[in-house]
Amino acid sequence: MRLTTVGAAIAAIWLISFNIAASAQDASEKEIERYRAMISDPLSNPGFLAVDRGEILWSEKRGTKNVSLEGCDLGLGASKLEGAFAQLPRFFKDSDRVMDLEQRLLWCMQNVQGLDTKDVVARRFSGPGKPSDLEDLVAFIANKSSGMKIKAPLAHPKEQEMAAVGEALFYRRGGVMDFSCATCHADEGKRIRLQGLPNLSKPGKQPQETMGTWPTYRVSQGALRTMQHRLWDCYRQQRWPIPEFGSDSITALTVFLQKQAMGGELVVPSIKR
Repeated sequence: MRLTTVGAAIAAIWLISFNIAASAQDASEKEIERYRAMISDPLSNPGFLAVDRGEILWSEKRGTKNVSLEGCDLGLGASKLEGAFAQLPRFFKDSDRVMDLEQRLLWCMQNVQGLDTKDVVARRFSGPGKPSDLEDLVAFIANKSSGMKIKAPLAHPKEQEMAAVGEALFYRRGGVMDFSCATCHADEGKRIRLQGLPNLSKPGKQPQETMGTWPTYRVSQGALRTMQHRLWDCYRQQRWPIPEFGSDSITALTVFLQKQAMGGELVVPSIKR
């Protein structure tokens, strides 16, 4: 009788604690969403300053050929930006590669403008007093697809190959922590600190909402960040060897994630904590 009573009491305490924790999580999520709604207006989002800087860079003549990036083909034809970001990464015949936006921009800087991109890559991620041409250009180009649906092409064999490689990388465990992308992003209800972790292993709403909001302005970092930075930082936090900027492994992961997010609406640049 005593053991039964004690067991029932423990069960009741556990249930109460679980409900309190669940309520606290719900309350935290609601407050985070309320905060995001308050700063979602373009006039309150510093990410649009990067959009403006990127527009200037797009039309600026640079390199040995003294031309702008307006002759760059992002997949829909030279200088055509509306909808281009929504259909990246994709296969480009002239380079014989599947490229994401940053890779394609670097290719165009080198081949269209004749620009030495060493300094551009060195400033791939912005810091205090150190702007990034690539982040600004991505913000400008991505914004031209805002409101459109994610529709990354998967018809070419190399695009299909990249999607398969990206999926394998998503589940590949490694590093000193023996982590993979799936460690955090393949289950429901996981959190880190106050942030919910989206389940990206299944196509649908969660990957759509995730991929549809990058690039984003990170309030905690005071900078606009791209998916290149997000994946780079994920590998860093997993204690993996940090991938090179513009590596095919990052592009492959992006292809896989875009496949999961197919049909999601782009609202970029967004703003996050």
